[in-house]
Amino acid sequence: MGIVFYQEPKLERPHMVVSWPGIGNIGIIAVDTLREQTRAQELAEIEPWDFFYPQRVVIKGGLLMDLTFPRNKFYYQRLDGKDFIIFIGEEQPAAAGRGYAEGAKAYAMANLVLDVAQKFNCQRVYTSGAAVSMTHHNLRPRVWAVTNKPALVPEIKGYPNTILMSEIEGRGDGSITGLNGLLLGVAKKRGFDGVCLMGEIPDYLSQAPFPYPRASKSVIEVLSGIIGIKIDLGGLDGMIGQIDEVVDNIFEQFPADIKERIDQRKSIIPAKSETITPEDEKWLKEHIDEFFRKGGRGDERAV
Repeated sequence: MGIVFYQEPKLERPHMVVSWPGIGNIGIIAVDTLREQTRAQELAEIEPWDFFYPQRVVIKGGLLMDLTFPRNKFYYQRLDGKDFIIFIGEEQPAAAGRGYAEGAKAYAMANLVLDVAQKFNCQRVYTSGAAVSMTHHNLRPRVWAVTNKPALVPEIKGYPNTILMSEIEGRGDGSITGLNGLLLGVAKKRGFDGVCLMGEIPDYLSQAPFPYPRASKSVIEVLSGIIGIKIDLGGLDGMIGQIDEVVDNIFEQFPADIKERIDQRKSIIPAKSETITPEDEKWLKEHIDEFFRKGGRGDERAV
């Protein structure tokens, strides 16, 4: 178990931006757009053997030729005089029966990512994921933020379209599942400044089997502003248009009482919106699941 380096460039206190797959693939779409638009170069890769089973076994002529595993790769780039490292994990090392990473393997992977951050003297680590919210799909997704040090809070409050997770929930607690949250805690333990940026996704879309690029755009707008680089979001806007059509078509098939209840959210002042109450979550889940069981677009929703 270790890291294979393809090259070792001289970088000057880079930012590190990290993401794994999650709800709506919000974080990973944002970070991969950053990688693609900046033409970031391959830097290193975490060896997969101790974390994952093979995704595929390649056999040719009766002979095993290769095993393919989920890839967890680092990239780097210097743009506008600023250095940054990108890490994209294709899969989280989840324990048996769990959807998100936890336990010894997750902790080991988080430390390997931070080993690279330490090697290149990264000034800060950013993770990115999803925030399941009582928002509406026609509203601009906000970015919920969590930091691992109190001194970073005033800076976070100054980011555009961003709000502290604790302010959304109306209390000081909360949780971030998977490695996007775990890495923030391990970073604190190892002395790194860390920030998690999570794009809002409506609760009624959180189990949908398609991405939610609207929230990815909100995240990348904040990230690119922090790093101080310009990103062309034209390709992402095209994806947003396609997904918006899918979401609108599904929404129009909802029964009138469900649509009315969801549409009420558009009149809520975003800064005063609340977290999902257990009652609302239960009501929507029961009624939307019933809708799909009765012949709605069941193929558009994850089981």
